[in-house]
Amino acid sequence: MNLNEENRIKKQGFKYVIGLDEAGRGPLAGPVVAAAVYYKGKDVILGVNDSKQISPKKREELSFKLTNHPCVMWGLGVISSRDIDKINILEASKLAMQKALLDLETKYKIKADYLILDGKMKLDIPINQVSIIKADEKIFSCSAASIIAKVTRDMIMVKMSKKYPEYLFEKHKGYGTRLHLEMIKKYGPCAIHRKSFKPIKSFDKMD
Repeated sequence: MNLNEENRIKKQGFKYVIGLDEAGRGPLAGPVVAAAVYYKGKDVILGVNDSKQISPKKREELSFKLTNHPCVMWGLGVISSRDIDKINILEASKLAMQKALLDLETKYKIKADYLILDGKMKLDIPINQVSIIKADEKIFSCSAASIIAKVTRDMIMVKMSKKYPEYLFEKHKGYGTRLHLEMIKKYGPCAIHRKSFKPIKSFDKMD
C-alpha cells in the first residue's frame, strides 16, 4: 500500500485528490454506503488495506484511527434500500459516492479536483477522475474509504438488528447467507429488504 497514485496526480497540479469506495452493493437488505477520503499525510497509515482483507475487529480499529486522524478528511453517503429499489444498485452506489464527496467538501470547506474510483465506476459530475481495478487494494485513499464505508454500514446493520431482531442482521449484515435466507423464508421480507433483488422479489409477504 502506497501513495504513488495520489502523488502522481498531485504532481500534475491537482491538490484535492479524493479516493472513493462503497460497501453494500451485494446484500439483500440495508443501505449502500460510500466514503470519500482526502489524505494529506506524507506516509501511509500502517494496516490500511482493502476492507475485505481485514478482520472485523481490525477494521473497526482502523476506521476509528482514520476518522480521528489529523491528516484524514472524510465524508459519508448513505442510500436506503428503498432508494436502491427505485434507481437500481449501480446508480445508488454512484449517488452514495456523490453524497460522500459533498459531505467531505462541506465538512472541510474544500473542493475536490480529482477523484480515484474503484473498479469501472464513473461519476457523471464535472470533476477529473480515474477508475482503477482493485483500487481498494492498491490506492491508500480508496482503501481508507473502503474501511470507513464498511464499518459504517456494519454499524447500521447492527442497529437495524435491534429493530428487526428476527432476521439476525448483526450476524450476516444483510448478505445472502444461508442463515439470512432461512430467516426470510420464515418471516418474509421486512421494510429494509431490497424488493428488487432476487430472491426477495419472489416473496409475496411484505412487512
